[in-house]
Amino acid sequence: MKKWFAVIGNPIAHSLSPYMHDYWLSSQNINASYIPIQVEDGKLEQAVQSLKLLSCSGWNVTVPYKEAIIPFLDQIDESAVGIGAVNTVVKTESGQFVGYNTDGLGFIRSLGQTENTNRILILGAGGAARGIVYAFKQLGYQKLSIANRTKTNAEKLVHELQFGQAITFQEAEEQLQTFDIVIQTTPLGMKNNTKTLPINLKGIKENAIVADIVYNPLVTPFLEEAEKYNVRTINGLGMLVHQGALAFSYWNGSYPNTNDMIQRLTEQLGG
Repeated sequence: MKKWFAVIGNPIAHSLSPYMHDYWLSSQNINASYIPIQVEDGKLEQAVQSLKLLSCSGWNVTVPYKEAIIPFLDQIDESAVGIGAVNTVVKTESGQFVGYNTDGLGFIRSLGQTENTNRILILGAGGAARGIVYAFKQLGYQKLSIANRTKTNAEKLVHELQFGQAITFQEAEEQLQTFDIVIQTTPLGMKNNTKTLPINLKGIKENAIVADIVYNPLVTPFLEEAEKYNVRTINGLGMLVHQGALAFSYWNGSYPNTNDMIQRLTEQLGG
């Protein structure tokens, strides 16, 4: 029987996941399809029950349902428990539906070769930051600081994950020379967002990695500013592709070609 996978969210029309997964399924000659499903407010439980009844082999979860879906699943993997959110659901051989979170690990894979001795600065303390911080902790990194405009939010994240150090944006600027990797997770820099940058990058360490989890635009104002210095910049497209590749591997037992997909999506987005 032909398998089928999905992504659920609201809105969902903008999602690049159907293109990405359909291409991977076709390239690996897997008899399956992947469809986007918009789930209206208040309809999540019914949507999950329908996915189960219709024998969906697995699905991705995007905003605003990553936390809300947890009570409707049979089991939650450690990756999702630690973050408190699910972005991938896998149907097991026994018919159970298990929630995973591939966002944080997907982001770290997008960075390429890094060392767990690198000193890391996370800008922002929201849901995206939580997933990335948790993944760094699981991989054995130790030197991580979380900077946020409201320091108490960073302190709360540090306390809940028992990892990292909370600092202000001003303290981040003062210590900027010491960080090997700087990761921008705040809403600043999104398409049509005209707000100022979270921190001034003057004095950033030479050859540091500067990343933004946003991929539309491909070059955010934060990355545009970083490119004035001798650093390596990374946009959020790699995170999108690698988190999807991890989900694909959970469903199909094989890891797809991520470099090719990043190139394809970059061209599709006008890069």
